[in-house]
Amino acid sequence: MATRYHNISGETTTELFSAEDSIRARSISIVNTHASIACTVDLYAGTLSTTKSTVATKYYLLKAVELPVGVTLEHDFGSLSDSTGQFGLYIKLTKSASETPTVDVIIS
Repeated sequence: MATRYHNISGETTTELFSAEDSIRARSISIVNTHASIACTVDLYAGTLSTTKSTVATKYYLLKAVELPVGVTLEHDFGSLSDSTGQFGLYIKLTKSASETPTVDVIIS
């Protein structure tokens, strides 16, 4: 079951919701919660590989967007839904310093 609220830490790809979750997302809010470092954000819809271990196909909504400390990025999707049950929503953080990036994500 998907959740609309996420606390994400580290340079990792995180699945915000899977294709099977049937989420209808209208907007997303991403805030950099780290005290001192900016991070770079990739946000994309994607399909999993046949082994379901990697994202095989990516459709970027945000690519290499720098999010400064304490800044909130809001992105309006209009209505991002997938009636085919084929796409999930993923976020990838990249740090800009030697510390671990942290963000909070709310999907509306």
